[in-house]
Amino acid sequence: MRRRARGFSLVELLLALAMGLVLVLGVSQVAINSRTTHDSQQAAMLLQDDARFVLGKMTRDIRQAGMFGCLATAFIDNAPPAFDRPVSWSAGAGAKSLTLVTADVGNESGKPDWTVLSDCTGTAQAYAGNAPVPAPGQIRFALRQLTYIFEAGQLKVSTPAAPAKAVLVDNVQAFDISFGVAAKPASTEVVRYDPSPADVSLIRSVRILMTLRDPTDRVKDQTYSVVAALRNRLG
Repeated sequence: MRRRARGFSLVELLLALAMGLVLVLGVSQVAINSRTTHDSQQAAMLLQDDARFVLGKMTRDIRQAGMFGCLATAFIDNAPPAFDRPVSWSAGAGAKSLTLVTADVGNESGKPDWTVLSDCTGTAQAYAGNAPVPAPGQIRFALRQLTYIFEAGQLKVSTPAAPAKAVLVDNVQAFDISFGVAAKPASTEVVRYDPSPADVSLIRSVRILMTLRDPTDRVKDQTYSVVAALRNRLG
Protein backbone atom coordinates (compact mmCIF):
# COMPACT_ATOMS: atom_id res chain seq x y z
CA MET A 1 0.00 0.00 0.00
CA ARG A 2 1.49 3.35 -1.03
CA ARG A 3 1.71 6.07 1.66
CA ARG A 4 0.62 9.62 0.86
CA ALA A 5 3.44 12.21 0.69
CA ARG A 6 3.13 14.80 3.46
CA GLY A 7 4.02 18.53 3.18
CA PHE A 8 2.93 22.05 4.19
CA SER A 9 -0.49 23.19 3.36
CA LEU A 10 -1.09 26.62 1.87
CA VAL A 11 -2.50 27.88 5.15
CA GLU A 12 0.56 26.73 7.07
CA LEU A 13 2.86 28.34 4.53
CA LEU A 14 1.02 31.67 4.70
CA LEU A 15 1.06 31.54 8.50
CA ALA A 16 4.80 30.91 8.56
CA LEU A 17 5.43 33.78 6.14
CA ALA A 18 3.27 36.11 8.24
CA MET A 19 5.12 35.18 11.44
CA GLY A 20 8.47 35.67 9.73
CA LEU A 21 7.39 39.06 8.42
CA VAL A 22 6.29 40.13 11.90
CA LEU A 23 9.66 39.11 13.33
CA VAL A 24 11.56 40.96 10.60
CA LEU A 25 9.47 44.10 11.11
CA GLY A 26 10.00 43.92 14.86
CA VAL A 27 13.77 43.62 14.53
CA SER A 28 13.81 46.44 11.95
CA GLN A 29 11.79 48.70 14.26
CA VAL A 30 14.18 48.03 17.15
CA ALA A 31 17.14 48.87 14.91
CA ILE A 32 15.48 52.06 13.66
CA ASN A 33 14.59 53.16 17.19
CA SER A 34 18.12 52.41 18.35
CA ARG A 35 19.60 54.48 15.51
CA THR A 36 17.18 57.34 16.17
CA THR A 37 18.07 57.32 19.86
CA HIS A 38 21.77 57.28 19.02
CA ASP A 39 21.39 60.20 16.61
CA SER A 40 19.41 62.18 19.20
CA GLN A 41 22.05 61.56 21.84
CA GLN A 42 24.81 62.61 19.45
CA ALA A 43 22.94 65.80 18.56
CA ALA A 44 22.39 66.58 22.26
CA MET A 45 26.08 66.00 22.98
CA LEU A 46 27.11 68.37 20.18
CA LEU A 47 24.82 71.09 21.55
CA GLN A 48 26.15 70.48 25.04
CA ASP A 49 29.75 70.76 23.84
CA ASP A 50 28.97 74.08 22.13
CA ALA A 51 27.26 75.38 25.27
CA ARG A 52 30.10 74.23 27.50
CA PHE A 53 32.68 75.99 25.34
CA VAL A 54 30.81 79.29 25.09
CA LEU A 55 29.51 79.50 28.65
CA GLY A 56 32.86 78.39 30.06
CA LYS A 57 34.63 81.16 28.19
CA MET A 58 32.09 83.79 29.21
CA THR A 59 32.10 82.64 32.84
CA ARG A 60 35.87 82.99 33.06
CA ASP A 61 35.78 86.50 31.56
CA ILE A 62 32.88 87.62 33.77
CA ARG A 63 34.67 86.46 36.92
CA GLN A 64 37.69 88.59 36.02
CA ALA A 65 35.68 91.68 35.01
CA GLY A 66 36.80 94.77 36.91
CA MET A 67 40.07 93.16 37.98
CA PHE A 68 42.55 95.97 37.27
CA GLY A 69 45.30 94.95 39.64
CA CYS A 70 45.94 95.39 43.32
CA LEU A 71 44.42 98.85 43.63
CA ALA A 72 41.00 100.32 42.96
CA THR A 73 40.40 102.33 39.78
CA ALA A 74 40.60 105.65 41.63
CA PHE A 75 44.28 104.97 42.41
CA ILE A 76 45.28 104.12 38.81
CA ASP A 77 46.88 107.02 36.94
CA ASN A 78 45.81 107.49 33.31
CA ALA A 79 42.93 105.01 33.74
CA PRO A 80 40.70 105.00 30.62
CA PRO A 81 36.95 105.70 30.99
CA ALA A 82 36.22 102.02 30.26
CA PHE A 83 37.64 101.12 33.69
CA ASP A 84 34.69 102.90 35.33
CA ARG A 85 32.23 100.54 33.65
CA PRO A 86 33.77 97.05 33.46
CA VAL A 87 30.37 95.50 32.76
CA SER A 88 28.02 97.07 30.22
CA TRP A 89 25.27 95.86 27.91
CA SER A 90 22.89 96.91 25.20
CA ALA A 91 19.77 95.51 23.60
CA GLY A 92 18.39 96.71 20.31
CA ALA A 93 16.32 95.46 17.42
CA GLY A 94 17.42 91.89 16.86
CA ALA A 95 20.70 92.16 18.78
CA LYS A 96 22.02 92.00 22.34
CA SER A 97 25.55 92.59 23.59
CA LEU A 98 27.58 92.25 26.77
CA THR A 99 30.87 94.15 27.08
CA LEU A 100 33.47 93.23 29.68
CA VAL A 101 36.74 94.83 30.68
CA THR A 102 38.56 91.89 32.16
CA ALA A 103 41.96 90.54 33.13
CA ASP A 104 43.75 88.82 30.27
CA VAL A 105 44.68 85.63 32.10
CA GLY A 106 47.38 83.80 30.18
CA ASN A 107 47.61 86.61 27.56
CA GLU A 108 45.53 84.48 25.21
CA SER A 109 44.30 87.44 23.19
CA GLY A 110 47.77 88.55 22.03
CA LYS A 111 48.43 92.24 22.55
CA PRO A 112 46.34 93.54 25.48
CA ASP A 113 44.11 96.57 25.14
CA TRP A 114 45.61 98.06 28.31
CA THR A 115 48.31 97.18 30.81
CA VAL A 116 48.50 98.33 34.42
CA LEU A 117 51.81 98.47 36.28
CA SER A 118 51.37 98.60 40.04
CA ASP A 119 53.47 98.23 43.16
CA CYS A 120 50.29 97.12 45.00
CA THR A 121 50.94 99.61 47.80
CA GLY A 122 49.83 102.99 46.52
CA THR A 123 50.83 103.65 42.92
CA ALA A 124 49.59 102.27 39.61
CA GLN A 125 49.81 103.43 36.01
CA ALA A 126 47.67 102.38 33.03
CA TYR A 127 49.11 102.13 29.53
CA ALA A 128 47.39 101.57 26.20
CA GLY A 129 48.52 98.25 24.76
CA ASN A 130 51.71 96.86 26.27
CA ALA A 131 53.49 98.59 29.14
CA PRO A 132 57.19 99.22 29.73
CA VAL A 133 59.22 96.56 31.46
CA PRO A 134 58.13 96.40 35.13
CA ALA A 135 60.51 97.99 37.60
CA PRO A 136 61.56 96.02 40.68
CA GLY A 137 58.55 95.67 42.97
CA GLN A 138 56.00 96.26 40.20
CA ILE A 139 53.44 93.76 38.89
CA ARG A 140 52.08 93.79 35.35
CA PHE A 141 48.33 93.31 34.74
CA ALA A 142 47.20 92.79 31.14
CA LEU A 143 43.61 93.83 30.40
CA ARG A 144 41.29 93.39 27.44
CA GLN A 145 37.82 94.48 26.39
CA LEU A 146 35.49 91.82 25.01
CA THR A 147 32.05 92.31 23.52
CA TYR A 148 29.78 89.30 23.16
CA ILE A 149 27.03 89.87 20.59
CA PHE A 150 23.91 87.82 19.93
CA GLU A 151 22.41 88.46 16.52
CA ALA A 152 20.95 86.52 13.60
CA GLY A 153 21.01 83.25 15.51
CA GLN A 154 24.72 83.47 16.28
CA LEU A 155 26.82 84.36 19.32
CA LYS A 156 29.88 86.38 18.34
CA VAL A 157 32.78 88.13 20.05
CA SER A 158 34.80 91.20 19.12
CA THR A 159 37.59 93.29 20.65
CA PRO A 160 38.89 96.80 19.94
CA ALA A 161 41.94 95.24 18.29
CA ALA A 162 39.79 92.85 16.26
CA PRO A 163 36.46 94.61 15.64
CA ALA A 164 35.35 92.00 13.11
CA LYS A 165 32.87 89.76 14.87
CA ALA A 166 34.14 86.20 15.26
CA VAL A 167 31.40 83.57 15.47
CA LEU A 168 31.59 81.43 18.62
CA VAL A 169 28.50 79.29 18.05
CA ASP A 170 25.67 78.98 15.54
CA ASN A 171 22.02 77.95 15.92
CA VAL A 172 21.37 80.10 19.00
CA GLN A 173 17.61 80.24 19.45
CA ALA A 174 17.59 82.60 22.46
CA PHE A 175 20.16 84.46 24.54
CA ASP A 176 19.18 86.35 27.70
CA ILE A 177 21.31 88.23 30.23
CA SER A 178 20.35 89.44 33.69
CA PHE A 179 22.43 90.88 36.50
CA GLY A 180 22.49 89.95 40.16
CA VAL A 181 22.44 93.20 42.14
CA ALA A 182 23.07 93.95 45.79
CA ALA A 183 20.89 96.17 47.97
CA LYS A 184 23.76 98.58 48.76
CA PRO A 185 27.37 99.15 47.66
CA ALA A 186 28.89 97.59 50.77
CA SER A 187 26.92 94.36 50.39
CA THR A 188 28.03 91.26 48.46
CA GLU A 189 24.68 89.47 48.70
CA VAL A 190 22.53 89.35 45.57
CA VAL A 191 18.95 90.35 46.33
CA ARG A 192 17.46 90.17 42.82
CA TYR A 193 18.23 89.74 39.14
CA ASP A 194 17.59 92.67 36.84
CA PRO A 195 17.98 92.72 33.02
CA SER A 196 18.93 96.41 33.14
CA PRO A 197 20.07 97.64 36.58
CA ALA A 198 20.23 101.39 37.04
CA ASP A 199 23.36 101.32 39.23
CA VAL A 200 26.19 99.27 37.71
CA SER A 201 28.18 99.48 40.94
CA LEU A 202 25.64 97.14 42.55
CA ILE A 203 26.22 94.34 40.04
CA ARG A 204 27.61 91.27 41.75
CA SER A 205 26.97 88.51 39.21
CA VAL A 206 25.77 87.83 35.68
CA ARG A 207 23.22 85.17 34.76
CA ILE A 208 23.09 83.83 31.21
CA LEU A 209 20.31 81.75 29.65
CA MET A 210 21.10 80.34 26.23
CA THR A 211 18.94 78.09 24.04
CA LEU A 212 20.54 76.13 21.21
CA ARG A 213 18.69 74.52 18.33
CA ASP A 214 19.68 71.38 16.48
CA PRO A 215 19.60 72.30 12.75
CA THR A 216 18.68 68.71 11.85
CA ASP A 217 15.81 68.62 14.38
CA ARG A 218 17.05 65.35 15.86
CA VAL A 219 16.57 66.69 19.38
CA LYS A 220 14.44 69.39 20.98
CA ASP A 221 15.86 72.84 21.73
CA GLN A 222 18.25 72.70 24.66
CA THR A 223 18.42 75.52 27.24
CA TYR A 224 21.53 76.08 29.36
CA SER A 225 21.96 78.40 32.33
CA VAL A 226 25.01 79.67 34.20
CA VAL A 227 25.64 82.28 36.90
CA ALA A 228 29.08 83.86 37.25
CA ALA A 229 30.11 86.15 40.10
CA LEU A 230 32.34 89.18 39.62
CA ARG A 231 34.93 87.85 42.04
CA ASN A 232 37.67 90.44 41.57
CA ARG A 233 35.80 93.70 41.29
CA LEU A 234 37.32 96.53 43.32
CA GLY A 235 35.28 99.48 44.47
